[in-house]
Amino acid sequence: MQPILSSQFQANQPSAIRTAQELFMKRNDNVDAINAAIGNVSLPMHPAMQKRMFNLKAENSPFRDGVVKYTQTKGTDEANAAMINILKASGLKVEGLHTQITDGGSAAMELVILGVADRDEAILMIDPAYTNYMSFARRTGRKIVTLAREYKDKTIGEFELPNIEKIEDLIKTHKPKALVIIPYDNPTGQFMSKEVMVSLAELAVKYNMWIISDEAYREMYYEAEAAISIWCLSNNDADGIEGRRISIESASKVWNACGLRIGAVVSDNADFIEKSIAENTANLCPSAIGQYIFAGLAGESKEELNKWFDKQRQYYKSMMFDLTKELRDLMPGIIITDPEAAIYSVVDFRELVEDDFKAVEFAKWAAAEGFVEVDSKKYTLLFSPMTGFYKSDKPENNPGRKQIRLSYVETPKRISLVPKLLKELFASYSRL
Repeated sequence: MQPILSSQFQANQPSAIRTAQELFMKRNDNVDAINAAIGNVSLPMHPAMQKRMFNLKAENSPFRDGVVKYTQTKGTDEANAAMINILKASGLKVEGLHTQITDGGSAAMELVILGVADRDEAILMIDPAYTNYMSFARRTGRKIVTLAREYKDKTIGEFELPNIEKIEDLIKTHKPKALVIIPYDNPTGQFMSKEVMVSLAELAVKYNMWIISDEAYREMYYEAEAAISIWCLSNNDADGIEGRRISIESASKVWNACGLRIGAVVSDNADFIEKSIAENTANLCPSAIGQYIFAGLAGESKEELNKWFDKQRQYYKSMMFDLTKELRDLMPGIIITDPEAAIYSVVDFRELVEDDFKAVEFAKWAAAEGFVEVDSKKYTLLFSPMTGFYKSDKPENNPGRKQIRLSYVETPKRISLVPKLLKELFASYSRL
């Protein structure tokens, strides 16, 4: 007799953003996959980070003798200084901020969830929301309560947040301990204005909640005039907001360093960071080598970092705008979000399919069987079904049933194939 897995393990399924990739890896038919399922950026890191990576044996490197020791749990002083330098480069006030380096933004998420709510207490989010929050809430025994965005304009896939009255009603009902916002939204690509952020901050103060801002994609905006951040807000905007602000940071996206696994928790509440570090001592420390590479940004000037931000924006903007336009032309009736921020689009098939259409089955079929021939070569497209980005107890009520998320992480040449591939794969699947 075999020992029994825990109920949590038995119930687990791969994350929605990993499902397609896991299925495709089982194929052996020489089909090339354009991977738009996961935000695994394919660009080189910032030059200052590359310099350190390629010179780990340099005379001034702590790894020159081949020794890799633990760092302090908080992270090295230099890595923390790099995080502060990045915030300053975005024009944000850093006085009174406390930082903690983590194993990527995901580890920061889990620590924050543990720190703001007790078991069975609620955290408020706006659907659709990044899947890992739901996963970490389940893992830690916290509850996620949500309100769903609605389309403001379906023709361009423009989402809008629920009105403040609806959000306040939900707060009164569920009494959440914290509110999570994603100003550069994953998965919708929606950009949050300061006006909206202030309104949410006022609710956080009124109902004594923490406000958590996931800023992994800060500086990735394509229409706004300037970056927005929780660190743009002060007591002058929402009296009492100071001392309850937390941001989640990551080196993965803006700095093209997904596999480096460096993130951070930042807060203006010293006690929160102190206890977060204490909680994380069981994990000993973030990657020592990852921190050293990331810390190359500590000495970069504001001017140089802003050149980098602009370069990143220009790279993604042209690619994203071209794809959304072409996809609308190729597939009349398709709904695809306009790229305002981050590196994702939501594609909605609701006007093209019957009620029984399931995007998750389409994603699985494309990964496991589907292909399109282009210039005598076979391709398929990997994408994320959106059901996992919504908290819904009843599958039939989940808006993500007819939606997928596309990630703009392949090269522009390969991304240019996405509209044709999606059109042909959808047509083939619809005939089954």
